[in-house]
Amino acid sequence: MNKTIFITGGAGFIGSALIRYLINETSDTVINFDKLTYAGNLESLKSIDNSERYHFIQADICEREALLSAFDKYQPDYIMHLAAESHVDRSIDGPGEFIQTNIVGTYQLLEAARSYYSGLAPEKQNDFRFHHISTDEVYGDLGETGLFTEDTPYDPSSPYSASKAASDHLVRAWHRTYKFPVILTNCSNNYGPYHFPEKLIPLVILNALDGKALPIYGDGKQIRDWLYVEDHARALYKVVTKGTLGETYNIGGFNEKENIEVVKTICNHLNELVPSKPQGIDDFKSLITFVKDRPGHDLRYAIDADKIHKQLGWSPKETFDSGIKKTVEWYLNNLDWCHNVQDGSYQRERLGH
Repeated sequence: MNKTIFITGGAGFIGSALIRYLINETSDTVINFDKLTYAGNLESLKSIDNSERYHFIQADICEREALLSAFDKYQPDYIMHLAAESHVDRSIDGPGEFIQTNIVGTYQLLEAARSYYSGLAPEKQNDFRFHHISTDEVYGDLGETGLFTEDTPYDPSSPYSASKAASDHLVRAWHRTYKFPVILTNCSNNYGPYHFPEKLIPLVILNALDGKALPIYGDGKQIRDWLYVEDHARALYKVVTKGTLGETYNIGGFNEKENIEVVKTICNHLNELVPSKPQGIDDFKSLITFVKDRPGHDLRYAIDADKIHKQLGWSPKETFDSGIKKTVEWYLNNLDWCHNVQDGSYQRERLGH
């Protein structure tokens, strides 16, 4: 039976990938509730925005009345909460917005959703679920060995990860205290098409094309587990439709890479795909520049995604090698999108000194 899915932050990187998946691969109706901050852009949804199953509301999750009005109008079956401030460096420069959106906003959304849920008919209540989408950064730093599991204690390092940890705790508390039907997911680093150019992979691609320095924090040995965003979208849909209420599922790509290795791989693809390089550059790797590490920089994240694989049958389709090549090719073919989303508020400067 077709569902109505209410998505917060649907104009963001992961949210827009999820919406494109839902419109293209399911027959569900999607409500996109997004404030349209600097990182949210409707250009990422142009391919589906004329669908009669897609509806957009520009509003802030901190505004409970706007949420209640939207719930009343569209009567969602599922709420998928992706709206968040998400850039670690920005959280170092200005933590206030992260506290407001990620903690207070999640509280307002939970209360509005709980109010809506309490008024539903019993059969609709039985079907309803609130899916909170979070990050592996809540677990903090990982040693040289081992993986984050769903039982790993929380130990966030940055204002960003602390605010996401707080939101996770709120969601679990609403489940335990009010019996509110929730599911949580924590994912590793996403990459792929439509990624705002402040994050590592698109930043490297665009800086290289402009002949600019490719800044690498510290020695570049930090390790991240990379997850192709379209694989993540499939996982989120699997969890919201098939997951067990009250459970947490970690979503990872099984692709641990050092940052320096990621950057060199991108440069090698660009060397092959871009024959006319900026003047004076024979190899894009010559642009790599090591800069002072950011404060509290976690050395390694890696996710054990065994639970979602065993219980729900999800596994990533893309390897890092296949996904990163697709990503580089997408940026080369969509430079207009990159220019359109960079409206002047962010010009690829370093954040989080």
